[in-house]
Amino acid sequence: MRPNKTPFLPFDSYQMLTMMYIFIYIPDGFDIDVGQLSFPEKLNIERSGSCAKMAYPARDRGWGLVLELLLCFCWVSTMDAARYLGSVGSEPGVRRSLIANGLGLTPPMGWNSWNHFHCHIDENLIKQTADAMVSSGLAAVGYIYVNLDDCWGELNRDSQGNLVPRASTFPSGMKALADYVHGKGLKLGIYSDAGTQTCSKTMPGSLGHEEKDAKQFASWGIDYLKYDNCQNTGTSPKERYPKMSTALLNSGRPIFFSLCEWGQEDPATWAPSLGNSWRTTGDIGDNWNSMTSRADQNDKWASYAGPGGWNDPDMLEVGNGGMTTEEYRSHFSIWALAKAPLLIGCDIRGMSNVTFELLSNKEIIAVNQDKLGVQGKRLKKDGDLEVWGGPLSNNRVAVVLWNRGSSQARITAYWSDIGLEPSTVVKARDLWAHSTQSSVQGQLTATVDSHASKMYVLTPQ
Repeated sequence: MRPNKTPFLPFDSYQMLTMMYIFIYIPDGFDIDVGQLSFPEKLNIERSGSCAKMAYPARDRGWGLVLELLLCFCWVSTMDAARYLGSVGSEPGVRRSLIANGLGLTPPMGWNSWNHFHCHIDENLIKQTADAMVSSGLAAVGYIYVNLDDCWGELNRDSQGNLVPRASTFPSGMKALADYVHGKGLKLGIYSDAGTQTCSKTMPGSLGHEEKDAKQFASWGIDYLKYDNCQNTGTSPKERYPKMSTALLNSGRPIFFSLCEWGQEDPATWAPSLGNSWRTTGDIGDNWNSMTSRADQNDKWASYAGPGGWNDPDMLEVGNGGMTTEEYRSHFSIWALAKAPLLIGCDIRGMSNVTFELLSNKEIIAVNQDKLGVQGKRLKKDGDLEVWGGPLSNNRVAVVLWNRGSSQARITAYWSDIGLEPSTVVKARDLWAHSTQSSVQGQLTATVDSHASKMYVLTPQ
């Protein structure tokens, strides 16, 4: 069956019955940089010694770069091949191995309880949040996950070793809650920890119980797991997280796997084969310095993200009150450009119109959800004045002009900064003002207030 979303495929390969792998020989000392390929979007290459494996549609097998046919042609199903096609954004010349659950083809969008509520959660709050997600219109623009964080369970497992929802706050149980959320057309996420206890120390972790817990989550109808890193006995996350990854794949239910080891052992370099997102930073705080530092820490791993697996600089603080409107606008713009998970962290039951307008900007969300799936990054820095950008599908480019300084300033993005030829003429769409400037050539300049940003999509004319 064709999935509802296939944005990671740069061509309509689901119209094809088969895909073809071609194995080619790459002479020693010769490297292929996938960023330089002219084939639509990107090709996927896996080096192994002096060989590389390339996956592309059979209809395009005449396309170049086949240096010497080494092995054979084989036919595989479209869905099997799709796992190989989800690797844009990897290190040049290296195909990223994706978890085979078919999820996270674009960054996840939803809500998480922790930033605003911490441990003060119960089933009524979760139901009301699901209701508000739909009634406010947030669900209609793509926010579909309603995720519980820590503190949902009892301190101890039951006599059979099962996790137990806290009777005082979730008396109806998780299956009933999942049914309610699913009934709204949404998905339910849950939290556990790759340690002996969760970070709050109020409930057990899943270390040593991965298979049992994964099956329990699946039986409840869970769609998303945030997997934290507290009380971890000092064992490397590279040893602990694969166990839950395998358990989820064997659970009988597709569950989005969000690794949360805080970026301590550079998970971008090893988590893409395990999960659908991985935290690159410590916890975010609702203030300017915390938000900007998370953006900077996340930026260095941009080349590792792509459809099926995303860098995660932590959840959104928009609407929680610790930053100005312009600071929140910058927060949302950079998270969208960086293809970060867009997980709302405020109380959406009573959010202001300003907060709703920030979170529901369809044009900003479209950048985050773009089918090409390439993480945007910082391209130029001049003191506190920065140009961020990245490629989008259909030869478009997203650009953010970000003023991190204390006073208003003019910021210019030259075409050489953002990878356009000097002669290229574009339409510049201002995604916050919802206005378009035609016939722009060579550079884009704007006056930007302190801690504010301007975000554009440039479309060649």
